[in-house]
Amino acid sequence: MATLRAAAAGETRCPELTAVSTLAGVAAAKVLVTGSSGHLGEALVQVLRDGGHEVTGLDVRPSPHTTVVGSVADRAVVRDTMAGVDAVLHTATLHKPHVGSHGKQAFVDTTVSGTLTLLEEAVAAGVGSFVFTSTTSAFGRALTPLPGEPAAWITEDVVPRPRNIYGVTKTAAEDLCELIHAEHGLPVIVLRTSRFFPEGDDDDRVRAAYADANVKANEYLYRRVDVADVADAHLLAMERARQIGFGRYIVSATTPFTPADLAALRDDAPAVVARLFPDYEAEYARRGWRMFPSVGRVYVNTSARANLGWTPRYDFRSVLDALKAGEEPSSPLARAIGAKGYHDQPTGVYTT
Repeated sequence: MATLRAAAAGETRCPELTAVSTLAGVAAAKVLVTGSSGHLGEALVQVLRDGGHEVTGLDVRPSPHTTVVGSVADRAVVRDTMAGVDAVLHTATLHKPHVGSHGKQAFVDTTVSGTLTLLEEAVAAGVGSFVFTSTTSAFGRALTPLPGEPAAWITEDVVPRPRNIYGVTKTAAEDLCELIHAEHGLPVIVLRTSRFFPEGDDDDRVRAAYADANVKANEYLYRRVDVADVADAHLLAMERARQIGFGRYIVSATTPFTPADLAALRDDAPAVVARLFPDYEAEYARRGWRMFPSVGRVYVNTSARANLGWTPRYDFRSVLDALKAGEEPSSPLARAIGAKGYHDQPTGVYTT
């Protein structure tokens, strides 16, 4: 890997971006960000550039954060953009909302073939670290316990059981990352991120029963993360990949729950939350909000915090404190990026 250069000094556009870069302590580098026109891709480009990094953004869609318009599955384009790159942050993908609008082959082309192309060209170019953005959706059916069972405690040891082509191709791409590391020594970190998108829930019943902000606040207990924390995890993974070699990590807000809470979470989640946060009921009542009656799984970020040195700043406690103070619970970075949608044509809550 090329020697990482000292971070360049300079004025930043947003205090939140400075905080992320400083916290990660990542020296300046030449970084390729795929999916740079997307939600996370834009966040990473902004954070990296404001941290003094030289960034190339690659995406099939043009945007102010994309410098090369092209596909990750186009080897000529990838080879050209990979020249001189120190690190790759690979966020480009088809998402769960595309399952209903794109064929399975499109997922294979983008997520599997595209990832393999990037990995092979990264090896050829002598790239020092590769970070692949995966998803907790890869766990699939493992996220849903049988009736009468306690909530699922989801760590990296849980075996994925994908429920759709999105999960199948994400797990396949993860395995390609591990294979290329084993065969060529490319340092690769896989980050399985939980929900950080600002769009509404894709379940009509959930949207009808709960205010959108209510849903997101509830999710910080077990399956949501702020995009600023996700960006920080990527910078840390980029810096520590060479030391780790290969690793898979769940990136989600720190849950307040423990394994001892799992049975009660299925039966009476509000009671568990009230025990841990006695002040939540009054704040929810003031807003006309409700806690979900049951929680079926809990994402555990212990390994990411321990091995990456990651310290997420946004969780249910921070959200509750912000609500009580009349402030926005999301990070300035999340608010600056806003919603992007997933489709150019009207497609429910995921329309651009």
